[in-house]
Amino acid sequence: MGKKGKKEKKGRGAEKTAAKMEKKVSKRSRKEEEDLEALIAHFQTLDARKTQVVETPCPPPSPRLNASFSAHPEKDELILFGGEYFNGQKTFLYNELYIYNIRKDVWTKVEIPSPPPRRCAHQAVVVPQGGGQLWIFGGEFASPDGEQFYHYKDLWVLHLATKTWEQVRSPGGPSGRSGHRMVAWKRQLILFGGFHESTRDYIYYNDVYAFNLDTFTWSKLSPSGTGPTPRSGCQMSVTPQGSIVIYGGYSKQRVKKDVDKGTQHSDMFLLKSEDGREGRWVWTRINPSGAKPTPRSGFSVAMAPNQQTLLFGGVCDEEEEESLEGDFLNDLYFYDATKNRWFEGQMKGLKSEKRKRRRAMKAGPEGADQQECVEASAQAPLEVVKEVVSEDGTVVTIKQVLAAPGPSEEPQLGEDDSPEEAGGSSVEPCPRSNAMLAVKHGRLYLYGGMFEAGSRQVTLSDLYCLDLHKMDEWMVLVEADPETQEWLEETDSDEDSDAAEGAEGGEDDEEDEDNSEEDEEPQHPLVTPGEQFADYLPRTEQYWVRLARDDAGPEAKEKRVLKVAHAMAKAFFDDSA
Repeated sequence: MGKKGKKEKKGRGAEKTAAKMEKKVSKRSRKEEEDLEALIAHFQTLDARKTQVVETPCPPPSPRLNASFSAHPEKDELILFGGEYFNGQKTFLYNELYIYNIRKDVWTKVEIPSPPPRRCAHQAVVVPQGGGQLWIFGGEFASPDGEQFYHYKDLWVLHLATKTWEQVRSPGGPSGRSGHRMVAWKRQLILFGGFHESTRDYIYYNDVYAFNLDTFTWSKLSPSGTGPTPRSGCQMSVTPQGSIVIYGGYSKQRVKKDVDKGTQHSDMFLLKSEDGREGRWVWTRINPSGAKPTPRSGFSVAMAPNQQTLLFGGVCDEEEEESLEGDFLNDLYFYDATKNRWFEGQMKGLKSEKRKRRRAMKAGPEGADQQECVEASAQAPLEVVKEVVSEDGTVVTIKQVLAAPGPSEEPQLGEDDSPEEAGGSSVEPCPRSNAMLAVKHGRLYLYGGMFEAGSRQVTLSDLYCLDLHKMDEWMVLVEADPETQEWLEETDSDEDSDAAEGAEGGEDDEEDEDNSEEDEEPQHPLVTPGEQFADYLPRTEQYWVRLARDDAGPEAKEKRVLKVAHAMAKAFFDDSA
């Protein structure tokens, strides 16, 4: 009894410590979030000018990561929402909605009145009721310099049949966060983990919430048993038996002042609803067999056919005390919950090469030269390399791996070979993290993500497709184009900054869409060469106050108007600097 009581007391102590930390983080981040609220409010004012649904055929979306990519429950469509992009100087957040028709291979930009604010690292879940609904919770907004963060705790639903956004306001939900995970379970949304970060502090979560899709109410679950430690970016999926699996994820902790140590988790847990006991859940740690993924973060997850969970790519960080090096991945793993087993996704083209080697070995001495040719080609796959050299001499390289060519004389198909296997594997996606995945009709669609080239972040906008039943080859639907990569150094000219301005908030020349309205607005006061913000603000403050008052409305408090005005002025000043 004494040991049990001591253990429970220790557990309560940990809960108190976590509660204190959350309160500390919340207090410190409140001011910077208030500053960002003003900028978010400005963007929402621009969005409010949209009064009708506008659908426009368009090129593929611009490069991005940490967006959501979801399959329509009834139509042959994929839905892309939000995301982020960093060009070396500024961070851009999006709230654009794109629809990809997989039959016609056509992208459409859908502008709907009153959308959710710009965000990334949110979660989106599709459910079939009401002609299809896309539910979105949380995520984050960042200041243009990427130094301040605002974490959302709002819940939205996109009614796919009517193409209308609705914000669902329900008390008792999760705190503001990003990097969390959410799945549809029966007629509920189950949410786990995530993190909240301010300029100086951060906190990771391992709490569990349920949102009832019938009553529109939140409830916090308190599962028994030992569950995962706090983390973000984990795998969360529903098993055929109705349980929920949590795998991996990332967290960090402070080891000394200004030094953090990250952890790439590789443990796995099962969250199960207790039979006949509504609202009662239990955690169980599980240890699957098979070929497990190597520890990593930033991997992407989707549900494959037969309710297997699919995991793609990510980055394995080699962390020193003061530096961080990443090894980016493009491998594929499947988790079979029925067998509690991991296995690596192998392309059948690669298997055919093994059969060719076996046949060459059976050919005997006279086939030795051919065998050496086959083995050499199998060991030396081809790489298609696209390079762009920037003005400062940095080379950005995107590699695409081709299956090694066989001998010049095509071998005959064996009895165990299929035509697909004999053809070999095609181009595959380059290694990356934070890509977007969706599965429709047994096909995996992979879009975007990022990798690092030296000190640069390369954000992708390519699109691939893989038939998960055949596993024969990746199809390239949109090629990676290094020529579109933009990276601005500190010495770049004002023209570079102005060119990037249209991407902010996710709309190319958004403010030019309605020329009749925008032309009426006076030009913002220009920043004079060498002028500091401390001098610019007093000189132009009255202009920004008038603009902020127009945006906020006549009932807005003066303190709020002033805060919005200063935020708008700072954003314009930073863009012009």
